Amino acid sequence: MGAAPDEALDGAGFARLIDPLGPFEPAPVVAAAVSGGPDSLALALLAAPWAAGRGGSLVALVVDHGLQDGSAAAAERALQWLAGRGIAGVGLRWPGPRPKTGIQAAARAARYRLLGDWCAANGVLHLLTGHQLEDQAETLLLRLAAGSGPDGLAAMPPIQETAWGRVLRPLLGVERSRLRATLAAEGQGWIEDPANADPAFARARLRRSARALAREGMTAGRLAATAGRLAEAREVLEGETAILLARAVSVFPAGHARVDRAALAGAPVDLSRRALERILLCVGGRRHAPRRARLAPLLDALRRAGALAPRTLGGCILRQAGDAVLVAREAAAIRATAMAVPGAETLWDGRFRVAFAPGDAVPGRLRLGALGAAGWRDVRRAVEGPPALPEGVCRALPALRDEAGVLEVPHLGYRRPGAEQAPPVVARIAFAPNRPLAATEFAVV
Repeated sequence: MGAAPDEALDGAGFARLIDPLGPFEPAPVVAAAVSGGPDSLALALLAAPWAAGRGGSLVALVVDHGLQDGSAAAAERALQWLAGRGIAGVGLRWPGPRPKTGIQAAARAARYRLLGDWCAANGVLHLLTGHQLEDQAETLLLRLAAGSGPDGLAAMPPIQETAWGRVLRPLLGVERSRLRATLAAEGQGWIEDPANADPAFARARLRRSARALAREGMTAGRLAATAGRLAEAREVLEGETAILLARAVSVFPAGHARVDRAALAGAPVDLSRRALERILLCVGGRRHAPRRARLAPLLDALRRAGALAPRTLGGCILRQAGDAVLVAREAAAIRATAMAVPGAETLWDGRFRVAFAPGDAVPGRLRLGALGAAGWRDVRRAVEGPPALPEGVCRALPALRDEAGVLEVPHLGYRRPGAEQAPPVVARIAFAPNRPLAATEFAVV
């Protein structure tokens, strides 16, 4: 028998939900995203004693998006509640301009960026969020309305791997009413976000339709269970795609890839499409794959016999290279620039993690950007012998410039003639794209 919808969730029940999401290190320090709403507050009240019972601790991260009047006061109220419970809290604020459209998506991206940056800076490997059963059901419906395929309809995973650690959602199977009952049992109030009832937002409209959907059999529990079954299918597909990528693709430190065209063409169409999406995301440094309508002609061309004419898609350029296909970043599409700051580290063009040397090794006003066609010509005139990398790859490499032109290209071991004796400006550089070729991005527990 399952728990009643209005039965409070206790510590033992929470442990049964979160323990399978491990492993956790001894004395784990975990973070929780807390808004002051009932779901995230209940999460914090349950996770704090769970972490303490294992010799660790919880830090609650409260993000103020600054989107509504009184948002700063609401964030401060949440921090005070947490402090009253002996839970350490940290306030984070979304800086910078707000977009005029897609504000909820932009706020969500900013929230995860702020939370992830804090976790990375503080060595925290696990970030808990308060997403619950109804959230999962609503996500399935929203993605169904958007025409998503099996990946989107799998909704939210309980474990999501990131560059800095893991996002964990232990409450995905728990009804919203149980979390409110948990707070009531603790005598803890909460803040209602007015956006949750604003019909301008699709998720709020779905919540108003929940009873009508339930009368047709589409209860939150059934919808979430459907997402769970699709998640199992997605996990299998991702595993098969990873095997295909390992067999068909080689990725190089300069950020390009060689694709065994025969291996890609010999796989089922859906697997080869998934593999191509991953290749373009990895080499292009982007977070979202091209739309399927744009991807289909390229996939058809790759799967057909005959030479492949050069094509561009997703910020990449693809060229025939013997029996293989060379996939490189499209240099003309690169807009990323960064100033060289002593001792700083940056992710340039969504592809390269660049750390600058400390102190006097970095002269003033050096800019990091793509080498480009003109820079490549300058380098070729100054270097004897054939290039170590294909020209298309070289043009997209990160290069440091000063007022006189190209000073340093780390991947080519290049320093401008006359500056060879000066210490390198770039201390470390590594290909670390936003979306690795075959990362574990979706897990089923």
